[in-house]
Amino acid sequence: MTSAFDEAKVQFLTHLESIKNASVHTLRNYGNDLKAFKIFLEKEKISIGSLDEIDKRLVRSFLAHLNFEQASRRTLLRRLACLRSFFKYLKREKKVEHNPMEEIDTPKLAKSIPKSLSYEQIERLFSQPDTATYLGFRDRCIMELLYSSGLRISELASLNRRDLDGQNRILRVQGKGKKERVLPITESAAKWVHEYLDHPERENGGRKHQPQVDKEAIFLNKWGKRITMRSLDRNFSKYLLASGLSSNVTPHTIRHTIATHWLENGMDLKTIQVLLGHSSLVTTTIYTRVSTRLKREVYDKSHPSAKK
Repeated sequence: MTSAFDEAKVQFLTHLESIKNASVHTLRNYGNDLKAFKIFLEKEKISIGSLDEIDKRLVRSFLAHLNFEQASRRTLLRRLACLRSFFKYLKREKKVEHNPMEEIDTPKLAKSIPKSLSYEQIERLFSQPDTATYLGFRDRCIMELLYSSGLRISELASLNRRDLDGQNRILRVQGKGKKERVLPITESAAKWVHEYLDHPERENGGRKHQPQVDKEAIFLNKWGKRITMRSLDRNFSKYLLASGLSSNVTPHTIRHTIATHWLENGMDLKTIQVLLGHSSLVTTTIYTRVSTRLKREVYDKSHPSAKK
């Protein structure tokens, strides 16, 4: 593959970041998707002299390769979406004469009902961190804030001290597409965050010497740097294992859980949409299916006829 692909990739990602305000998460995923496509071409010894030589046949071969490698349907769809966006950009910028993705159909992906935890399961999970230690206190604080606000973990990791108005229990959050929203948080979560920020070991992680502490970030790792999504996932997995909950539960499950609990307690869908930062109400309506499912489960367990 010539350097033309790499140059186009850099230009495309720059366009997404500067013009489309794509998140770091999206940029990383799309970068990996284009890298996977290039590796496929190189592995199959497919020589490309110019970008115009990438046709629908090559794209379909790539999709067949993904199926052979048993890539998840979500991965397949995201890589398709990336290539579709990539070639649309190239065509618009007149870097190619033909867009091969115009002849590729997108397979349907059934909308699955997001997993949600019960109140008892939330309590069990939240009881795992040892709050007598600094890191355990931090992790319990993170759980409390996630459940209070419905934040994405990427949004939580990006929080700065200036984003928090503790007195009024307000968070300013920069979500997908760098869209800002204002979130209220519970008194309990505000108390946890306040005590975490005042924790005597916060800036040194319990160590005697800690150089170059991040002064802006709310949540720090044990080295005094901004906590990463990878660290959040790793820590969550540890507590999940200790709690005995399903391995399919992720930090994002807490977001699904609070959305479901909001709905079950009477909050309207439009408000939930705003709080979660969904661009479309259609995305939010999936939680009505969760609530209906849970109500049916309770009904089946409680109704005399249903027990027969």
